[in-house]
Amino acid sequence: MTYDIVIIGGGAAGIATASSILKRNAKVTIAVVDPATDHYYQPGWTMVGAGVFTPEQTRKAESDIMPKGVKWVRLPAVAIDPDRNTVELEYGDTLTYRVLVVAPGLRLAWEKIEGLPEALGRNGVTSNYRYDLAPYTYQLVKELRQGRALFSQPPMPIKCAGAPQKAMYLSCDIWRDSGVLPAIDVEFHNAGAALFGVPTYVPALMEYVEKYGIDLRLESNLVAVDADRRVATFERKQDGVSERIERPFDMLHVVPPQVSHVVVANSPLAAASGFVEVDETTLRHKRFENIFGLGDAAGTSNAKTAAAARVQAPWSRSTRWPRSTADPRADYNGYGSCPLTVERGKIVLAEFGYGGKLLPSFPSWLLDGTRPTRAAWFLKERMLPPIYWQGMLKGREWMAAPHEIGKAA
Repeated sequence: MTYDIVIIGGGAAGIATASSILKRNAKVTIAVVDPATDHYYQPGWTMVGAGVFTPEQTRKAESDIMPKGVKWVRLPAVAIDPDRNTVELEYGDTLTYRVLVVAPGLRLAWEKIEGLPEALGRNGVTSNYRYDLAPYTYQLVKELRQGRALFSQPPMPIKCAGAPQKAMYLSCDIWRDSGVLPAIDVEFHNAGAALFGVPTYVPALMEYVEKYGIDLRLESNLVAVDADRRVATFERKQDGVSERIERPFDMLHVVPPQVSHVVVANSPLAAASGFVEVDETTLRHKRFENIFGLGDAAGTSNAKTAAAARVQAPWSRSTRWPRSTADPRADYNGYGSCPLTVERGKIVLAEFGYGGKLLPSFPSWLLDGTRPTRAAWFLKERMLPPIYWQGMLKGREWMAAPHEIGKAA
């Protein structure tokens, strides 16, 4: 079967892109390739892990969010042949495209940490990066009255670089409110060399590191978990020498390494990183003119967040789709947003683009993103979920049209 556009991935980027196209040209034939039965609002899992949202608030049936007018292909893509303009599906069927959008997201590589897959969900090992485990995070936090709580962050790239520490801050806030924080030894093991990649936001975050008494351990990477012994092993490099350190724990919140999906990594589209090799400003593949990479699958240096996908989806069709859609040309500037939940009721709203350039959506007198504010919490808790479900996924480009790039939540 031949389509004008084939989109691999029915997540945030894929659905938003399909909806945006159809808003302007309902005659375009689109196939969305994704076998998923459920669609998740993943930015909400941090809030589930703190008892603010219920898991059910972050999930809808994929059939309920699939745009009307597209062909939903409920099989995984297993191979891409850019020379023949085809996508091979499981069981051998193929789709032919005029334009291909590669947006399957990325893969959580739990197996890259020794012992982790079998440890998850028991003996204090949890992660807000999984729908079924975020409630366990909240359970552990409520039950812990003393002991050691470890929080880990792997090397980049990962989805929402602030999420590992968001879980930590909200946990500390709960322990502080219940009066047990002094009895809990909190450690943050970050494989990176800095608390956050954009220096402007670090001072406000460091205030909370100090406020909660967190032991910040940079360049410390989680490599193994022994759930039966309740011991985590971290690898640190100092002066070119690697050493392994074991840390007993009562609670361990893990963020797994994250890699490109095999269908991308094993295709001619992949860069050395395994992600889709695209131009950072046009999102067009560097070697195949009719192929684009969006969302977490794109080999771009922007933060991998839902906010980035919000901006990429409506913008990208301005240069991609049939010329009857005469939108102004614009370059994607790497916009992404990371609402850093530092305590219940306050957020540091990090908004930035390529090179760490600040790209605030609001004037500082209304919302200063470099400081914790209640306004940003209101945005995260009350505004962003309906904007996602009813705006972004429906092709409504509130604050995200091509001429408004950098103005998206």
